[in-house]
Amino acid sequence: MITREPRGTQPSAPRSTPVWQQALAGAIRDPDTLLQRLGLAPDAIPGMQAAHQLFRTRVPESYLARMRPGDAHDPLLLQALPRGEETHEQPGFTSDPVGDHDALVAPGLVHKYHGRVLLLTTGACAIHCRYCFRREFDYADHSPARDDWNAALAYIAGRPEIHEVILSGGDPLALSDQRLARLAERLADIPQLQRLRIHTRLPVILPERVDADLLGWLGQGRLQHILVLHANHPREFAAPADQALRRLAEAGVTLLNQAVLLAGINDDIDTLAALQETGFRLGVLPYYLHQLDRTRGTAHFEVSTDRARELYRALHARLPGYLVPRLAREIPGEPGKTLLTSSPSRA
Repeated sequence: MITREPRGTQPSAPRSTPVWQQALAGAIRDPDTLLQRLGLAPDAIPGMQAAHQLFRTRVPESYLARMRPGDAHDPLLLQALPRGEETHEQPGFTSDPVGDHDALVAPGLVHKYHGRVLLLTTGACAIHCRYCFRREFDYADHSPARDDWNAALAYIAGRPEIHEVILSGGDPLALSDQRLARLAERLADIPQLQRLRIHTRLPVILPERVDADLLGWLGQGRLQHILVLHANHPREFAAPADQALRRLAEAGVTLLNQAVLLAGINDDIDTLAALQETGFRLGVLPYYLHQLDRTRGTAHFEVSTDRARELYRALHARLPGYLVPRLAREIPGEPGKTLLTSSPSRA
C-alpha cells in the first residue's frame, strides 16, 4: 500500500551530524598510532600500553596537528601520551584527591563552596589528559542526567544562597547543544541563579566545537555565561583554536583560563609568560595556575611548591598584574582554593 504525506506538509530532513561530533569520533584512540603519526617509534616509551589500559588514549586530529613531529618531549604530546610512570603507586596520590565523592549532594552535583555548586554533566572529553584528577571518577553511578537533571535542579532551587552553577565533567561541551541549551533554560528558571560557568577544554582542543549552534545558545538567556578554558601551553592557542576563541570573545562570552603547573610542560617562566600573553591577545583572561591535584598515576607531573612559588614570583615581576593568574591548590574540606602565597589564604 502506498501512503502519502498530508497535503501541505513536507517530510522532515534528517539532521546532519555536526562537524565537531564527526571530528570527536575520529580522534586517535591508540598510542601506537599517535606516535607513528609523529614519526616516533612506539617502543621508545616504556610501559606505554600498560598505562593506556589503565586510562585510554584519546587525541583529536586538530590537537595532533599542533604537536611537533619527531619530538618525543613535545609539551603537547606529553599531556596526552600514556607513560609507564602512570602505573607506579606513590604515597599521597589517590583516586579522589579533591574530595569530590564526599561533597556529592545529589547525583553528579558537588557542593563544596558557599554560593556555588558544580554539576558533573558527563564523563566524556575530547582528549584524555594524563594528569586528569577525575580519571577514576565513577561517572556511570553518579550521572545527574539519569533523571533528566531533576534531583540536581531541585537541590539548587531549594537553596537561595546558591547564585552560580558550574558545569564540569568530563567536559560539558561534549554534550549536544540541544541538551545544553535545555539545561541552561531550566537553570535560568531558578530565580536566585545569576551565572552559569562552564569549565571546558573543547574550544582549545577541538576548535570545531565553536559553531553557530553553540554561539547561539551561549548568547541567549537571563544568566551571565562564563567559559573557563583549560590551556597549559601557549601553543595550544595556535590555529585553529585562535579563531574559535575570537568568535567566543566577539559573541560577548567572558573567557578565563586556568592552567595546571606540569613538570616538563610549562614549569619555566618563558612558557608561563607566553601562555598568559597569548591568551590575552585572544580575549582570554588568566584565572588560576593550579598545583597538580595528586591523582594516582600523575606523580611524574608534580612541581614542588617551592618551585611553583619561585615561578609565580618571576611571573609577577615580568607581567602586569592583570596577566598574572592566582597560584592555588585545592585541599579537600577547605572553604575555597588555597592560594600558595607566603602565608595561607583563600580564594
